[in-house]
Amino acid sequence: MSVNNYIPKEPVSIDCNVEKTLNVIGGKWAFLVLRELFCEKKRFGELQRCIPSVSPRALTSTLRHLEEHGVLERHVYPTVPVTVEYSLTPKGIDLHQILKEMKLWAAKWT
Repeated sequence: MSVNNYIPKEPVSIDCNVEKTLNVIGGKWAFLVLRELFCEKKRFGELQRCIPSVSPRALTSTLRHLEEHGVLERHVYPTVPVTVEYSLTPKGIDLHQILKEMKLWAAKWT
């Protein structure tokens, strides 16, 4: 086969479970949001106070992303003004052990 006749093949898509996990929790703020929600449910303002370097826009985006992936739930209460709380789903709670292991690895090697 000559170089001039080379036709590139379509990229091969290989399912990688680690990549899938990182697509869900790999955002810049996701780890910090999860860390806060492992302890208890929190309102938006509480999350913002716990993670002071996150902008409201970035926090909103992170919360929506995690909600779309079924990691957290958004509970809206019909109060004036409206109260919104975020809590982890069973899928989100399952991430706790993974993040604990990552923390242990970082403590050992970084």
